[in-house]
Amino acid sequence: MRTIRWLILISLFLLPTLAYSSSLGSARMSLIQGEVQIRTEDTGEWVPASINMPLLEGDRIWVPEGSRTEIQLRDGTFLRLDENSALEILTVESDSFQFYLTGGRTYINFKGLKGSFLQIDTPISSVRAYERSLYGVDVTRERDTEISVYQGSVNAETGEGSTWVGAGKKLFLREGYDAELAPLGPPDEWERWNRQRDRSLVVQRPPSRYLPEELYPYGNDFEGNGSWVYASGYGYVWRPTVVVSAGWAPYRVGRWVWIRGDYVWISYEPWGWVPYHYGRWIFVTSLGWCWVPPTRGAVYWGPGFVGWVYTPTYVSWVPLAPGEIYYGYGYYGPHSVNITNINITNIQIQKVVYKNIHVQNAVTVIHRDTFLTGKKADIKIRDNPFLKEKISIGRPDIKPEKATRMPVVKEIPQAKRPPEPIREIRVKELKEKRPLVKEKEASVLKSGAPSREMQYKTREGKPVERDFEKVEGRKPTERELGKPKETKPPERRIEKPEPIEKRDQKIKEIKPLEKTIPERPKEIKPSERGVDKPEAIEKRDSKAKEMKPLEKAVPERPKEIKPPGKEGIERQREIKPPEKVTPERSKEIKPPSKEGIERQREFKPQERTIPERPKEVKPSGKESIERQRETKPAERQERLQDTRPQEKEMDKPSPVDRGKGEPK
Repeated sequence: MRTIRWLILISLFLLPTLAYSSSLGSARMSLIQGEVQIRTEDTGEWVPASINMPLLEGDRIWVPEGSRTEIQLRDGTFLRLDENSALEILTVESDSFQFYLTGGRTYINFKGLKGSFLQIDTPISSVRAYERSLYGVDVTRERDTEISVYQGSVNAETGEGSTWVGAGKKLFLREGYDAELAPLGPPDEWERWNRQRDRSLVVQRPPSRYLPEELYPYGNDFEGNGSWVYASGYGYVWRPTVVVSAGWAPYRVGRWVWIRGDYVWISYEPWGWVPYHYGRWIFVTSLGWCWVPPTRGAVYWGPGFVGWVYTPTYVSWVPLAPGEIYYGYGYYGPHSVNITNINITNIQIQKVVYKNIHVQNAVTVIHRDTFLTGKKADIKIRDNPFLKEKISIGRPDIKPEKATRMPVVKEIPQAKRPPEPIREIRVKELKEKRPLVKEKEASVLKSGAPSREMQYKTREGKPVERDFEKVEGRKPTERELGKPKETKPPERRIEKPEPIEKRDQKIKEIKPLEKTIPERPKEIKPSERGVDKPEAIEKRDSKAKEMKPLEKAVPERPKEIKPPGKEGIERQREIKPPEKVTPERSKEIKPPSKEGIERQREFKPQERTIPERPKEVKPSGKESIERQRETKPAERQERLQDTRPQEKEMDKPSPVDRGKGEPK
């Protein structure tokens, strides 16, 4: 019995820590423009917001004039706020989110994954989305609510009832007046900006197959800021290509912020959400720093996977490599130890070894005051702290200060601070009045009662059409996300040899165009050039037909060189230029005596035909050119018709071929 009570007490004690560790990775600020501010339970006041800051229940966001911001949820949903907008985060669950828009404008790109749910409340209404949709919710200064649906549909509820608003419609809600449903007008600057932002974030191609499916919504961060490379022993890893300086190392551009009882790393790099809260880091000599993604099914968010060493003077840390143990206050997946209720003294520190401490410039060391206040303080450390000092099990045991809770340490202009009505809002009171209600038929404003149909007026008109094909067309399916890119089908088509009959037909079709080619020799009077010109003609003729039978005649050429004397020397001079390209030798000898080629095929044993070739080649001038014109068209037709039968005859062993194999 005592054991059961003890387990219950432990579970109650661990529950808040485990809840925070799991929900800290549910939402982040993915875009900051201007003086965006945030108020959390830790800060207790409005402070500057930072990109990649995790968001939790109870956090409040203020977007002053001239500013905009974007929130990304774990399922890939984006929620954006325009200037002069205030938003409160009421509920954050594994598949459900609830926000309260006190004033201003918000645009929602809801992914609508299976089982997901999004609820946005306003002073006089509640808007719920169950399926993929694009819509906007605006709250005017008079506390009126306007709901614009660009794609999909949402459920809108007031004290008078609820109704569904479809694509191309806009619902006007005013307290004390009937609701009005009207067609959407032309897009304004706010809508155009969101559409452009959607296009830039839509994955141009399916996320890399090396990225776990749980991290697919963040695939866009990897595509534009690095590349996937292979590292021996680790498989495919991601290497950032956008770095600040030559001495860059992971966990260096940003700061440690105290959030809900732990030090959490907030990176100032646009891509610095996933690589610093999931997976591990390695250093490859030929590649540099590379991020190793977690395995599928073992994807856990963490405050920052590093090893610690701290003294009264400085604080240092080093990125953990794959397989190394992370000691934290909560469960953060495989290769992590929850030290909440563990006696740290029992851990054998001497056995804790970090691989990356031996990498040059891998260990980050800052002054203790810099760690707490964010203000730079000079410090010089000669020796590696991890080789000299005692390694800390878990985060540094340093009490945070006011500045330690701020993601960015800077002053906010008074004109940019939230107005008094915004500052007076109490999130706990809002949450009690507006519960999270997932059931479609249930009411949010009247708890426990069924929702009734809303009565509204309809404005006639035709909505302005909006083209969403580009955005939708780029959305990858679940099957496409897991498939690697394949280029094999087109390669196979290229590799397939074309049938000989089709080649013959192509050559016959090309023949009429080649009739104009023989005119070129008119400009070249020397006899040698007259021999070279048919070489170009033969290249455009069928190589596949002529090559095979003539290659067999090549071995007979050494016999041509054998005769001594001046004639033999002259033959060598004529043969040397084409020797560089063997297949073209036969082509040089062919054009001047087409009849000689036929004699070789029919009377190969007679070697007397070979010495006669130079005599036929030497004649120059118009007579040789006219002879080529007269004989070639007819000879080509004879070749195309007679080539195959001759090839078959040549394949058969002839007396000459048998004689070649005999010793000379």
